[in-house]
Amino acid sequence: MNELYLSVSTIISLVALAAIVVTLAKTAQIVPQRSAFIVERLGRYSRTLDAGFHILIPFVDKVAYRHTLKEEALDVPKQQCITKDNIAVSVDGVLYLQVIDPQSASYGISDYRFASMSLAQTTLRSIIGQIELDKTFEERSRLNEEVVKALDDAAQPWGVKVLRYEIADIVMPSTITDALEQQMRAERERRAVVARSEGERQEKINISEGEKTQIINLSVAEKEKQINEAEGKAREIEMLAEATAIGIERIASAIEKPGGRDAVSLRIAEQYVREFGRLAQSGTTLILPAELSNIGGAVAGLSQTLERVSSARREQGVTR
Repeated sequence: MNELYLSVSTIISLVALAAIVVTLAKTAQIVPQRSAFIVERLGRYSRTLDAGFHILIPFVDKVAYRHTLKEEALDVPKQQCITKDNIAVSVDGVLYLQVIDPQSASYGISDYRFASMSLAQTTLRSIIGQIELDKTFEERSRLNEEVVKALDDAAQPWGVKVLRYEIADIVMPSTITDALEQQMRAERERRAVVARSEGERQEKINISEGEKTQIINLSVAEKEKQINEAEGKAREIEMLAEATAIGIERIASAIEKPGGRDAVSLRIAEQYVREFGRLAQSGTTLILPAELSNIGGAVAGLSQTLERVSSARREQGVTR
């Protein structure tokens, strides 16, 4: 009996100890940083516990929900979407959200994570169905923004803030991929042809511009050459005329000096005889002037001409 009494006492002690441990566990609560616990009292919402140490009433208060206030990343499963041009593509993404109202997240919806992912899928299918296949790659940022806007509006009653949504991958059928590759190849070839033609066109333009500039430079050089030659000839004629005039003036001055006319007559006679001799040597036929026998008369005639010229110059000097 004593042994039975000891066994019952031991069991009662152990049960009491267990009850004390459970009571302490339910009474003392430590909430981690960036977390929030929802406490219910007799089945009704009582309060929200922030980070720290808290005391609860055993068997009256109960931690019903535990929420993290950190930003959460949810992997949205891959799904089939039909574009506006009836092309089926597989799209998956990542959803980023954060609990900002633990009470609403607890009682506003049963599972805000599942609801957010499901809403993200349906919203993305609806948006992709409004655009063509090519635009799905070009307008990823717009798709992300529209998904975030639709989710954020719907998640406000849930106490959840949708921060952003990123499309991870878009997978197309192999036939569409091959067609797009052919299209891209054709576009690259077209751009190469256009670039080559533009290069040839620019080359021809450059060559023609160079030839034009060369022709202009040659014409300008030829023009300057002709101007210089004309100026040189004009200067030459001017200097020759000035030299001739000076020579004539000197001859005229020399004629008027004593013995000048005799010297001129002698000079004329010498040149007459010399030129006549050259005429006789230049061919087999000799033409004799009628007054060959009277060379003195020819010289005298020339002397009279010179005298008349001298008289005219003196008269002009007197008149001046």
